[in-house]
Amino acid sequence: MGLLSNIKEFLFRPTEEGSDKKGARDSQHHEHKGFSIETQPLKEGGSFRVQGWIRNDGKEHHFIRADQSHSIEGCHELSLFKAKQCIDQLGDSIFKS
Repeated sequence: MGLLSNIKEFLFRPTEEGSDKKGARDSQHHEHKGFSIETQPLKEGGSFRVQGWIRNDGKEHHFIRADQSHSIEGCHELSLFKAKQCIDQLGDSIFKS
């Protein structure tokens, strides 16, 4: 599946809730070093892809990683780990283009 297909699926995903539907929303909110983190694994086939948002002072950074997990709980943990790693390494510079 190509990058454009992934973007298209993300933008036009169903709005129904429930973890068994493709693109379904199941988010968790966390705080780390003053940043707000929202993890929202992206369902792809039988697994979940790491995805989330990092926010601070009205700024937002959306991330999608190649990492996947077979469980949504594991993907939330992995998404949170990746977000914290980004914050620790980049700080506020994460919001620069």
